[in-house]
Amino acid sequence: MHIITIGINYKTAPVEVRERVAFGESELANAMQQLKEEKSILENIIVSTCNRTEVYAVVDQLHTGQYYIKRFLLNYFGLQEDELSPFLSIKTEREAIQHLFYVVSSLDSMVVGETQILGQIKDSFQLSQEHNCTGTIFNQLFKQAITFAKKVHSETAIGENAVSVSYAAVELAKKIFNDLNDCHVLIVGAGKMGNLALQNLYSNGIKKITVINRTVENAVNLATQFNGVGKGFNDLEESLKAADIVISSTGAKEYVITSSMINRIEKGRKGKPLFLVDIAVPRDIEPSIHKIGNVFLYDIDDLQGIVADNLAEREKEAVKIKQMIGTEIENFNQWVNMLGVVPVITALREKALSVQAETMESIQRKLPHLSERDLKVLQKHTKSIVNQLLRDPIMKVKEMGISNNSGAELTLFKEIFNLVDEPEEKEYAQKQTQSEWNPTKAYLGNI
Repeated sequence: MHIITIGINYKTAPVEVRERVAFGESELANAMQQLKEEKSILENIIVSTCNRTEVYAVVDQLHTGQYYIKRFLLNYFGLQEDELSPFLSIKTEREAIQHLFYVVSSLDSMVVGETQILGQIKDSFQLSQEHNCTGTIFNQLFKQAITFAKKVHSETAIGENAVSVSYAAVELAKKIFNDLNDCHVLIVGAGKMGNLALQNLYSNGIKKITVINRTVENAVNLATQFNGVGKGFNDLEESLKAADIVISSTGAKEYVITSSMINRIEKGRKGKPLFLVDIAVPRDIEPSIHKIGNVFLYDIDDLQGIVADNLAEREKEAVKIKQMIGTEIENFNQWVNMLGVVPVITALREKALSVQAETMESIQRKLPHLSERDLKVLQKHTKSIVNQLLRDPIMKVKEMGISNNSGAELTLFKEIFNLVDEPEEKEYAQKQTQSEWNPTKAYLGNI
């Protein structure tokens, strides 16, 4: 069996392609069930977000599996081959496993360190499980990947340090004001940037909010979402008197907040610090304001410099995480290799116990006078002999399962003990795709 991932993401396809190959949340379960019926597909999980649509699958043949996954995507979205194939990313085996760990850990995200993708993959995995589209392989792999991603976010600094302009503004405000809960924030401009900044401030405890906008209705609409007050530009100077934090992002061609305006309101502020963030281009706030005492002014270049530094810090963490992922892949591969060992161990035990059972039958025929107690003693001791003889071969075959040359070594082992039994191995492969089947419990529990 083989692992494969096929899909598109923000690196391989523009948004106009991504939006054509996107599964709605209500479609995912049905789509995975449809894909499950395709030839060669043993297990599958589909992940679909605004930045990626990816199919993860366990297939019996790589080439056949790749063909049927592509065909499924083309048919599902009503696309021609040349509309999708140039944008597809196809990864197999170790590369596919590595890609999953990169994605779930956010190393493959637009914003390295974000946590949203972890939740999205977890949801897709659970949905696939609920509809019996996963089996032994993906139940192990995705649980391992999700657990690893949680560990990464809790034990490394990958999610620390602001990597968006609006969030960087909030982080700066925290450095100037120890407690944001008592601060009064003034947002100048009710557009997207002001909205994002307000969301970040609100989630960090800001309660007193005023929004100023040329269109008062837009100011009121935005402010209401955060239990704030919306006003027009005529109230700007008066609102500056009460503000602790000001974030400005308008489309004005001239300065909205001037030095003379700040000088006029400073007398009434009684030395309270004023934190000004200008995220507009062209700038909203007159640069010379930074010369005024107790006034802290930052423009978008200052914030982008902070973001760049923070991204560099996250990249350092990403290097560490990539090394950790290498270990995770090795652990998973060892687990997979042990699955190949399980039927060999089972066949060896069954063959040995069969010999023991035949021996007991022979003893009963040749020594009919033996009592039931005598037979029980012989049964116990002959089984003990079998288990002692099997102990070393079983330990050796387990070691073979995790060796670099496991395939050849296991083949030789089966030949030595004459254990080649294709029907049994086929039945085992079928069982692997059943989510309720636990190979470790089934075969290794009593060894």
